[in-house]
Amino acid sequence: METGPVADYGETEQEQGAFFKTGGGLRQNCGHVDLLRDRGFARRGQFFALYDDVKRLPEGTAWQRCCEMHDWFLRELAENGDMAVLCRSGAEADAAAESGRTAAFLSVEGADLLDCDTEKLRQAAAWGVRLVNPVWNNANALSGSCADDPDRGLSAQGRGFIREMERLGIYADVSHLSDPGFWELYRMTERPIVASHSNARALCSQRRNLTDDMFRAIRDTGGVVGLNLYRGFVGGASMDALVAHVEHFLHLDGEKTLCIGGDLDGCEALAAGMNGAEDVPQLYEALEKQGYGKALLEDIFWNNLRRLL
Repeated sequence: METGPVADYGETEQEQGAFFKTGGGLRQNCGHVDLLRDRGFARRGQFFALYDDVKRLPEGTAWQRCCEMHDWFLRELAENGDMAVLCRSGAEADAAAESGRTAAFLSVEGADLLDCDTEKLRQAAAWGVRLVNPVWNNANALSGSCADDPDRGLSAQGRGFIREMERLGIYADVSHLSDPGFWELYRMTERPIVASHSNARALCSQRRNLTDDMFRAIRDTGGVVGLNLYRGFVGGASMDALVAHVEHFLHLDGEKTLCIGGDLDGCEALAAGMNGAEDVPQLYEALEKQGYGKALLEDIFWNNLRRLL
């Protein structure tokens, strides 16, 4: 089954406003995830990433754009308080689940939205942001990325930024980070590392995916790796191809490390004929059929990430 591209949210404020006015809000939209589709899950949590391609923005407007997205997100939560609530901790996620609502967590995908500035990082922490990617696909003042200047690691500014993230209780998300940046972060970190949406490079040789040694390093920090559902990073269109990444990570003693990342609304065609969050149970069922038990599956689908929060 082929899936179409994720909706084009537009480049200008007017285009984006028009999209959201035509059913593109958190409650219901034509992307991969919305709150109505989330209702089918007994417990549900979602990281909502503040993201934009800074290179497409007018110079000097990245922070303004980040604040606008955050304001829109808060308005959406206020309008949909019956279905979702902003969470900053695992305990708050548990309370959201008890109340039948989606636990909504915040991340920032690309520190250039914060101008790579620790003062703005502190503001993001005050908003409740729990994950920050030092880079998205664009290299910035902190580091090279997997796609841009991939041989450059963390700068002195980048190392200082990571230290401040750790002090603020924000996890470093290494999905999109360059390989040298990953290993420099690993050597300096004092906290668990997160790769929120990355697969096994041994099965799909994309720089966005993790080598086995990277996975082991994250595992050894007590961090988590979120399975990416994007077909291009799975390396195949079938459910078997997706399950192969799960099994590969489990063979690396990843029972307490693997979680579900998704990359929902951050990509186009999903693997295994999935259309969005509503189809994630198909992966659970496929793993059940392979003989994996309920305790392990609950760890992968909830407990492992919840432990960090």
